[in-house]
Amino acid sequence: MKILAFAEQRDNKLKKSAFEIVRTARTIADQTGGDVIALVIGDHVQAVAGELGGYGATKILIVQQPELGKYSVTAYAKVIAEAAKREQTDILLLPATAMGRDSAPRVAVKLDAGLASDCIALKVDDGTIIATRPVYAGKALTEIKINSTVKVFTLRPNVFPAGASNGGEAKVEVLDIPLAESDFASIAIETTQASGKVDVAEADIIVSGGRGLKGPENFTMIENLAGVLGGAVGASRAVVDAGWRPHNEQVGQTGKTVSPSLYIAVAISGAIQHLAGMSSSKYIVAINKDKDAPIFQIADYGIVADAFDIVPALTLETKKLLGK
Repeated sequence: MKILAFAEQRDNKLKKSAFEIVRTARTIADQTGGDVIALVIGDHVQAVAGELGGYGATKILIVQQPELGKYSVTAYAKVIAEAAKREQTDILLLPATAMGRDSAPRVAVKLDAGLASDCIALKVDDGTIIATRPVYAGKALTEIKINSTVKVFTLRPNVFPAGASNGGEAKVEVLDIPLAESDFASIAIETTQASGKVDVAEADIIVSGGRGLKGPENFTMIENLAGVLGGAVGASRAVVDAGWRPHNEQVGQTGKTVSPSLYIAVAISGAIQHLAGMSSSKYIVAINKDKDAPIFQIADYGIVADAFDIVPALTLETKKLLGK
């Protein structure tokens, strides 16, 4: 069995999900006796691609040219599918990031493959991969078996552990896949991120605020707590729709799906669409003055109190504990 792991990079730096994907591919390959082929797409990415050998890649493929420095779903999907065909891979793993969710369906169509998206677990049962993914806005889990010859899976970031590099090396091979102007039908011209802020999609700790904070000015206390913890700031849909916070901080079904080790929900009632985006967090702490708020149904720890009293006190005590 051959497994192709698409390792996402941005600005010539591998994303955290890239290491998670390759490590997961290695785990599966160890159980099936297969090989792991990592694929990196971009411009001048050869310098960073070698890192993947330490996470279990048997071979690393690079497709690089100036035009691929900017993301184009049509071009990237073509490259991934063509690489899979040339290597005759049976399994493709992509991250369930914006790029992975965008590319995976197109890749599956090109390969006549079945697709299981947003998986939170993979297991090998008698040589067959069984995927677990959330359904009904995260209220239930379902197990999926793909019957097609080629199988495509997207994996939810921050769920599959990457671990540390073992320092291993893998053969790096530059793959030449001709691309025409028509392959770049749409291009992401620019990607921006607020300077100095942790990306909520990759953060291990997230502090999110909801409409119960009453106004955008009160998000300062959310930022302060997140800053002390070294985490990212998240927001509910209601907050983003009100214009209090930017869309790139929105957590939920129509925002970003996150799976941090710690998720602190402040003044968030817990609408279904929000729960769908964060219910797989390892530990969930809810702070809400409404004891009947739905968020408490999935929280590991709940504080029924006014956020304006609790959050500043929590920030202060956390500073003392961490010696900040």
